[in-house]
Amino acid sequence: MADKLLFEIVTPERLAFSEEVDEVTLPGSVGEFGILPGHVPLLSTLQVGIVSTRQEGREIFYAVSGGFIEVHEDHVIVLAETAERSDEVDVSRAKASQDRAEKVLREAQEENEGRFQRAELRLKRALTREKVSRMTGSR
Repeated sequence: MADKLLFEIVTPERLAFSEEVDEVTLPGSVGEFGILPGHVPLLSTLQVGIVSTRQEGREIFYAVSGGFIEVHEDHVIVLAETAERSDEVDVSRAKASQDRAEKVLREAQEENEGRFQRAELRLKRALTREKVSRMTGSR
């Protein structure tokens, strides 16, 4: 059994992360779960949330939204709609997005359910991005 995992985060725009890590924590469709080397293979959908990796005591955090997770014994691939490392987050942009989403949510309470759900997802993404920006971590 390997003692490291090759972990990759891929978005439509870029390869956001590709390194060997000791451990990965992911926001899966049934909740947060951790992956260590030697994990059984699995597929899962990726929810809006925080991905964290641990490398020799260092933690790196990403805000991610939507996509898929593919786990192999020694390799984890995340195919995400978006991924931003904690030090890449534009906090003022995330806060503005949060404010807009909260306004739409207030207005949408009396409107159709679809618009409300989209606004709720935007708010969750904005809050996740803001939260991950406050986490310490290094490349």
